[in-house]
Amino acid sequence: MSEEPSNKVSGLNSSQIGLDAQTKILLVEDDPALRMIMRNVLENNDYLVQEADSKAGAEIILKNDPGIAAIVLDLGLPPSPHTTTEGLAVIKLVVAQLFPAKIVVLTGQDEESSALAAIKEGAFDFLSKPSRSEDILNAVQRAVMFYEKERTLEDEEGLTRLQINAKVSDGLKAVREE
Repeated sequence: MSEEPSNKVSGLNSSQIGLDAQTKILLVEDDPALRMIMRNVLENNDYLVQEADSKAGAEIILKNDPGIAAIVLDLGLPPSPHTTTEGLAVIKLVVAQLFPAKIVVLTGQDEESSALAAIKEGAFDFLSKPSRSEDILNAVQRAVMFYEKERTLEDEEGLTRLQINAKVSDGLKAVREE
């Protein structure tokens, strides 16, 4: 029995070659069983899924494939799976490198503070584990819709979304100084 190669971090499996018309999703989750379940849900809804189990793996995929529309991201990743440090670092990387992908955070970490931190850093949406497959799929569909609308605005009107985090009380002077 031959095993189909995985596209985790590098390479694509044979069913994905030549399917660039499909919307690409990056799934960043360190739990292999949960990653497989989410992958199946997304693939059954015609998404092309690439996988990473760490920040380093996600970075490689993002740099090699700028066409990723959405990222489903677990905040608790190695080497610190019980903290949000690595997941938040992925969000910061996406924002800093100006990757256009929308980030849907899915985590079992301290919900309220994790949600606030993720949104503050640039996440598009936040779901708590455990989440129903339909909820994950709906969040990904919304993220993809926003990704596509932003690409349309960029192509047709030359508009690009920028993110600036600043306290309103500090005014624009603080933004200009950074």
